[in-house]
Amino acid sequence: MNILATFEYIIVFLKAITEAWIDTLKISLSGEINPEIIELKSIINHPAGLVLLAWSITATPGTLVIDIIPEENKLIVASIYPKSREDIVPFEPYIKKMFEG
Repeated sequence: MNILATFEYIIVFLKAITEAWIDTLKISLSGEINPEIIELKSIINHPAGLVLLAWSITATPGTLVIDIIPEENKLIVASIYPKSREDIVPFEPYIKKMFEG
């Protein structure tokens, strides 16, 4: 496991959680909740990496992984408001480096 990538993941993950808390709070208070379900194809091929990615998304406020399709490296994600792929998985490249080098 790549220690530097793990450290980078932790930093990016904490930043993503902080930003998501602020966004989710603003959206919840304004009442502008517009839920959506999106399918994300992951660049991660390692099963444990895919699970960590799913957990990271679920731990981020406003998003929830509702299904994992490991054979296709896909995640089905529910979000309380529309988000770009980059906003949902900013930590994905670091998880890939952690498990796949």
